[in-house]
Amino acid sequence: MELSNNARVVLEKRYLRRDEHGNPIETVDELFERVAKAVAQPDLKYGGEEERKESEEKFLSLMKNLEFLPNSPTLMNAGRPLGQLSACFVLPVEDSMEDIFEAIKRAALIHKSGGGTGFSFSRLRPNGSTVNTTGGVASGPISFMRVFNMATEAVKQGGTRRGANMGILRVDHPDILDFIDCKKNNADITNFNISVGITENFMKAVINNEEYDLIDPSTKKAVSRLRALDVFNKIVDAAWRNGEPGIIFLDRLNRDNVVPTCGEIESTNPCGEQPLLPFESCNLGSINLCKMLKADKTGIDWDKLKKTVKISIHFLDNVIDANKYPLPEIDTMTKKTRKVGLGIMGWADMLLELGIPYNSDEAVELAGKLMKFITESAREESAELAVTRGAFPLFEESTLKDGPAMRNATVTTIAPTGTLSIIAGCSSGIEPVFAYVFIRNVMDGTELIEVNPVLKRKLKERGLYSDELMKKIAKEGTLAHIPEIPEDIRRVFVCAHDISPEYHIRMQAAFQNYTDNAVSKTVNFASSATRDDVRKVYMLAYELGCKGVTIYRDGSRDSQVLNIGKVNSGTVQKPSQPRPRPDITTGFTEKVKIGCGNLYITVNYDENGICEVFTNTGRAGGCPSQSEATARLVSIALRSGIDIDVIIEQLKGIRCPSTIRQQGMKVTSCPDAIARVIEKVKKYQDNSNGKIPIVPETKKSDYVEHVDVSMKYCPECGQKLEHEGGCVTCRNCGYSKCG
Repeated sequence: MELSNNARVVLEKRYLRRDEHGNPIETVDELFERVAKAVAQPDLKYGGEEERKESEEKFLSLMKNLEFLPNSPTLMNAGRPLGQLSACFVLPVEDSMEDIFEAIKRAALIHKSGGGTGFSFSRLRPNGSTVNTTGGVASGPISFMRVFNMATEAVKQGGTRRGANMGILRVDHPDILDFIDCKKNNADITNFNISVGITENFMKAVINNEEYDLIDPSTKKAVSRLRALDVFNKIVDAAWRNGEPGIIFLDRLNRDNVVPTCGEIESTNPCGEQPLLPFESCNLGSINLCKMLKADKTGIDWDKLKKTVKISIHFLDNVIDANKYPLPEIDTMTKKTRKVGLGIMGWADMLLELGIPYNSDEAVELAGKLMKFITESAREESAELAVTRGAFPLFEESTLKDGPAMRNATVTTIAPTGTLSIIAGCSSGIEPVFAYVFIRNVMDGTELIEVNPVLKRKLKERGLYSDELMKKIAKEGTLAHIPEIPEDIRRVFVCAHDISPEYHIRMQAAFQNYTDNAVSKTVNFASSATRDDVRKVYMLAYELGCKGVTIYRDGSRDSQVLNIGKVNSGTVQKPSQPRPRPDITTGFTEKVKIGCGNLYITVNYDENGICEVFTNTGRAGGCPSQSEATARLVSIALRSGIDIDVIIEQLKGIRCPSTIRQQGMKVTSCPDAIARVIEKVKKYQDNSNGKIPIVPETKKSDYVEHVDVSMKYCPECGQKLEHEGGCVTCRNCGYSKCG
């Protein structure tokens, strides 16, 4: 099996079975064998042992060859006691206190099992409306989103990550303006992605510069009117500011609702690509397109692709039966429609191999042709499965009833594949390559250069490859302006920020045209992008038939704005102002074991000395708000000229009950840990005359890395995050906010 070092690290860290001490007790090969055996088991229900064994061999071959991988919960949990194999779920939120807190309880059970949740808060009455049963006043959907957010904070997903949520509010809800701004502060409602549910009537009002009605969901009556263009511009402004909210087109989701008799689709999973009815789950997997090329890489091997699609659909249909669902309502609803979502990854790499620029009409045309072929092949397999296994139970009341019987109500979805694509060694989903070269500086002075394998091979074939050139590419972030690289290579090897927003959307639309569910993609903008640029993309997504769109403007979430202004009266003067944060700093991140998990502490300095501290809690917990507050105050103190030894003295030795209860702790609290790392970096800097120091006798448990803090970085390993597929992903350790 051809696995990169990064892939093995991710598998060992996140997927392998462990004993009670946290030590891996299975190999990577055994992981795939475990999954193949568990997912093949339902074949006994429809055939016999011979069929089951044949399926197990096919499934195992597909995964070991990295031709197809199921979503992370299936890899993690298949063949294990938990047995929860679905990535995400949609839960209803009805307009009563009992139903709201029932939804919170259900969400907690799902997060505990390792899944994410999507909610529409559109049924909740607006803030300030009367509650008839008590005579009180309703607090509105946003206040309850905060309750959901706090509940999610308290429950770790399956012990591996915090829960991810999608919150959606219809554009005609009376609280829509407050919803658009509810994540104006990047630190607010952090466990939710949010999207505005857009209607066709609203978009027509935007185009015609008309007003539209706001509807009270409890009375179904119009309560006020707003100018649609003003609301649309407010959405654009918020997205330009920090990437949220995204938008989804509700009428398009319901146009493709296969079983409208079961109600309307109101929400999606946390990344926007899987519209679901209440209590449905998404069971996803992705084909690695890099493995679907001919041996000479001159074209697509369509026969191999068709065979892979058919086995993959069989695999995903089995997942529905092999799954141990977290709620009986989900078990029932999922099996009524048997929706699966087969997607792809490695699209950008396939284009590189074929010599086709991502931002070209040829690439857009091929995208449509490819996805049409995949969806048709998937439906063909679903029809064949229906012959031997029966159609999905609601088939006769579905929109598909006049065609051939189908085993699955939907068959294709394009999901983000951050972690899966690291394992498969390919680009993520249908996203362009984010960056072709990464350089990691470790504390022993070694520079690790990581290069996109396709680029590396192409440059070596022409005798152009060198470490110096790779460092230049890493520094520039793109090949576009490097004259040493031939024009034909620069033309093909474009990265996310080289591609115009229009081509991002055209690519998404090309895939959406032939995808049953929806397509997860992020339109990446340069930091210099304007609000008008964002507005054009949203309008283009509407015009080209997308079901939703997410954007991210580079740098818009990198830091929090800290307001230290004048006292309003103007009569009090501050004794000093902290010096501005420099544009570029050098820094180190160290993982420290604290009483309630891991704390990642980053200490940065410039030519004037240590100037700032950041903290992130690992997946096992900690006190994020207190640690962040400590780090912010320390940073202000450092840049205000307060003696660093005084700061260390104030923090060092503070005790926390969680450390007192555990034996062998090296620190006494989060503030104590921060002080010790600051002290260590100060000593290193002093001993190295300001140069990047070498850590003497570095142990694995004390591993420290140089961190580029100009980017928003991973809460688990400190490396920079990529915004893609409607989510954020770390290509270094596999961390993903959405799963």
